[in-house]
Amino acid sequence: MSESEARPTNFIRQIIDADLASGKHTSVHTRFPPEPNGYLHIGHAKSICLNFGIAQDYQGQCNLRFDDTNPEKEDIEYVESIKNDVNWLGFEWSGEICYSSNYFDKLYGFAIELINKGLAYVDELSPEQMREYRGTLTEPGKHSPYRDRSVEENLALFEKMKNGEVEEGKMCLRAKIDMASPFMVMRDPVIYRVRFATHHQTGDKWCIYPMYDFTHCISDALEGITHSICTLEFMDNRRLYDWVLENITIDCTPHQYEFSRLNLEYTVMSKRKLNQLVTEKLVDGWDDPRMPTISGLRRRGFTPASMREFCKRIGVTKQDNTIEISSLESCIRDDLNENAPRAMAVLDPVKVVIENFDGETEMLTVANHPNKPEMGSREVPFSRELYIEREDFREEGNKKYKRLVLGKEVRLRGAYVIKAERIEKDAEGNITTIFCTYDNETLGKNPADGRKVKGVIHWVSAEAGVAAEIRLYDRLFTVPNPGAADDFVSVINPESLTVVNGFVEPSLVAAEAEKAFQFERMGYFCADNKDSSPEHLVFNRTVGLRDTWAKIGE
Repeated sequence: MSESEARPTNFIRQIIDADLASGKHTSVHTRFPPEPNGYLHIGHAKSICLNFGIAQDYQGQCNLRFDDTNPEKEDIEYVESIKNDVNWLGFEWSGEICYSSNYFDKLYGFAIELINKGLAYVDELSPEQMREYRGTLTEPGKHSPYRDRSVEENLALFEKMKNGEVEEGKMCLRAKIDMASPFMVMRDPVIYRVRFATHHQTGDKWCIYPMYDFTHCISDALEGITHSICTLEFMDNRRLYDWVLENITIDCTPHQYEFSRLNLEYTVMSKRKLNQLVTEKLVDGWDDPRMPTISGLRRRGFTPASMREFCKRIGVTKQDNTIEISSLESCIRDDLNENAPRAMAVLDPVKVVIENFDGETEMLTVANHPNKPEMGSREVPFSRELYIEREDFREEGNKKYKRLVLGKEVRLRGAYVIKAERIEKDAEGNITTIFCTYDNETLGKNPADGRKVKGVIHWVSAEAGVAAEIRLYDRLFTVPNPGAADDFVSVINPESLTVVNGFVEPSLVAAEAEKAFQFERMGYFCADNKDSSPEHLVFNRTVGLRDTWAKIGE
């Protein structure tokens, strides 16, 4: 990470400062605990930057721990993608990767301890009955008829569950807390259930799996976590977090702190909804550049620095709010405006023929960045036949139009001044060719007779330019809060992806995947990290040069 990325402050860092000053803790140990049941999204990036950033700034440690207690929905593919995302964002975890499944033996032992203390029991209510017995937000729950089983009976039944002698859904282990608690999470929550599923780490060793709320706090304690940071929806769960640690024999008792999760306009952050988009093939996989996943944003051309800057700008608070997507786009524009080399590409080409150019193709030297000479230059071929953008020519213009107009002059970027003399059209009236002349004394200088040429347009040699597939990505949804729609799929933007076939300057054949370029006047683009090759170039639009949606709303 860059030294220039200033250290932020927030209420969690203030708590840590106080804990270190008082001697409550002498060092800081955080963790990032994703469930490997999908790809990480930008909301997880906020949590990664928070947990790993704190460890980095306080010279502490941060564990990467996979909360892998639900084998039916988890996969090693997700484990690998999460590791890649954390590294790509610029962070490294402390020591070996941790898995909650590493602690299954110990978790089982703690469950036995709770049974022995009369604080857990095997229940045989069906899931439907359990919901009925749980009560409502205004009415207390009822005790299960199995709640007062003896310790011996509970131990024997839990052993049967572990040995695979009980069908799924027939029995579970519940903590014995308080069915009248105003907090639903404390009404005898399930802490173990039967699942005959092969686990990606432990294989078929277990057929009982602990629940998240039971596992999470114990994993934190076993790893010596000092500050367990999670999102606000787990605030009520903190009571169960503390209850479990208070009632088992364990040395470390971490404290849980909650912050608001990231809500971003024009996206959904629910893994269930993101998974639906993937499984129903409404997008091209988890790393589709329209997805809010880290791998999707990476494929689209977002940089680690821009993502970290975004997380820094939005801050860490306890207030739920929705961030405008323009804030994210602003971060990548600021980064790429400064750091992306320039190149030329024509997305909607029309041919230009320079009738008084009779020589061989000429190699022109063009700067890679207008304000950064240290970024060097490149050679761009200039030939008799060129392509320009169709929108950069008009038969008649006005004073505001600074591009090529019939009978008038414009400068080609890094090249000569040309004048449009005449045009050819097809049977439908579409312009097919613009015939021009050029002033061969205007390379790098103004016309000798003092003529003022105001406009500059980009171009690509028709002879040396390379065909490319250009993918123009836009917002995946048409409304700012798609999650609030009755059917979020119904508000997918039908124009979230437009594919055009254009031409790029030959230097872009060597473009590295994910490396951004500013296509002059067209936006920021990068070579696709899956589909692009020198034989078939594919460029993804990361973001336009300006926020076009802001104009629409004005």
